Amino acid sequence: MNNPLLEAIQIETAPNPTVSVIWMHGLGADGSDFVPIVRELDLTDCPAIRFVFPHAPTMPVTINGGYVMRAWYDILGTDLAKREDEKGLRASQTSIEQLIAQEKSRGIAANRIVLAGFSQGCAMTIQTGLRHPEKLAGLLCLSGYVPIHATIATERHPANHDTPIFMAHGRGDQVIPIDRAEQSRDLLQSLGYSVEWHEYMMQHAVCAEEIDDISAWLRRVLA
Repeated sequence: MNNPLLEAIQIETAPNPTVSVIWMHGLGADGSDFVPIVRELDLTDCPAIRFVFPHAPTMPVTINGGYVMRAWYDILGTDLAKREDEKGLRASQTSIEQLIAQEKSRGIAANRIVLAGFSQGCAMTIQTGLRHPEKLAGLLCLSGYVPIHATIATERHPANHDTPIFMAHGRGDQVIPIDRAEQSRDLLQSLGYSVEWHEYMMQHAVCAEEIDDISAWLRRVLA
């Protein structure tokens, strides 16, 4: 049985959008977290875009003492690679697939849909995007990593083998250390994916230089 469609904040840059960007927030935030970025992105060269900022479900998060917050999956410990909430990851993947299906039902082709995310949202972008059975426009991966990395090689779908991937990370990130992201980048490249890699002098955050780079990448991907 499918989960109910996630609630989301939606912003259209102009009437009758022909592109959708589904943007997942990080742990403990909600869909409003990245809404202000729409105004900061220079998308003047792009067609009309519908930004969809879904709210993750609420759940107890183990690493935070079982405190209930918005999360795409549980964080079981500080070692993100060895102990993963695979059930939660796959449940959220299904929910994001439903959002993709909704955009397609509204007339947006799969290859005009970008998946984007920060931190946990980045993990969900990779988890969903590489397994999606139709080509997507691009994967925008900020301050995150590849989850369930051992199964990517067998579960990935060839439809998105050539999909543009933007990965960015802060050199001072103490939440998800940059070496974890570098390992994820190297894994994707070893599987033949083309990854545009950026790193910045910042912590677990987004900076102005990064927003400029995201703008340039989106303009190229959506041209």
